[in-house]
Amino acid sequence: MLDEYFPVLLFLIVAGGIGVALLVIGWLLGPKRPGDDKLAPYECGFEAFEDARMKFDVRYYLLAILFIVFDLEIAFVFPWAVVFRGLGTFGLIEMGIFLGLLVLGFAYVWKKGALEWE
Repeated sequence: MLDEYFPVLLFLIVAGGIGVALLVIGWLLGPKRPGDDKLAPYECGFEAFEDARMKFDVRYYLLAILFIVFDLEIAFVFPWAVVFRGLGTFGLIEMGIFLGLLVLGFAYVWKKGALEWE
């Protein structure tokens, strides 16, 4: 059974190796000329005008939670897609219920205006 996951493991190793290699090459060969402007905190192209500890609107956090929920949905859909033929109709119905609940949650959030920005 583990032989079926070898391509996934190989992909992760190659992708991780390429990512690390590019970071190391950039760090070794890239120019290193720090200055006051480069070391200053960047905030949307202008000087910071408020304290970093100011209160944020709750919608930022709600949007982050929504992103995590729908991102985790994909983590559940991939294994289901791999074994789709073996699950049969029962597996299709289960995944339909799962995706239907997520769509209902999304519709609720949309109706409540959580995705609206002023």
